[in-house]
Amino acid sequence: MPDKISLERISKLHPKLRAEALLILTEIEGALKGNARFRVVSTLRTFAEQTTLYNQGRTTKGDIVTNAKAGSSFHNYALALDFALIVDKDGNGTYESTSWDTVKDFDRDAKADWMEIIAIFKRYGWKWGGDFKSIVDKPHVEKTFGYSVKQLYELHKAGKVDAKGYVLI
Repeated sequence: MPDKISLERISKLHPKLRAEALLILTEIEGALKGNARFRVVSTLRTFAEQTTLYNQGRTTKGDIVTNAKAGSSFHNYALALDFALIVDKDGNGTYESTSWDTVKDFDRDAKADWMEIIAIFKRYGWKWGGDFKSIVDKPHVEKTFGYSVKQLYELHKAGKVDAKGYVLI
């Protein structure tokens, strides 16, 4: 059964990505056979939420978690998602811990679970933050349809959005 939290977060992706993300989720669920599951951590991030994250570690308490100001993240346009692995350490089905371990092979199939996930996303044309040249972001994948954040911001600013606020692309 698909992870309900991931399904809820996928429903917030840009409408052009939702069906594909559900296919990817199904494929990932089939690939991971051990005690770890894929969990979508974040998709759409409003400009206000982005500002709050950007301020963290700068003007509010906490560690710096992003260098992207509001409008300069693909999350602001629902074209990116962050993920983690959730792990059932004791085998009772509760998945009580979270892992960002990119090399662990929880299902013992001789492939790191994280990299199995990345390979699936890449087959669908998504870019992985682990391949970024400037700031590596291993829990991040995005599909931008060739748009830059600057172009998306201009479309947003010009009001070229649908009834729910998603940029028309």
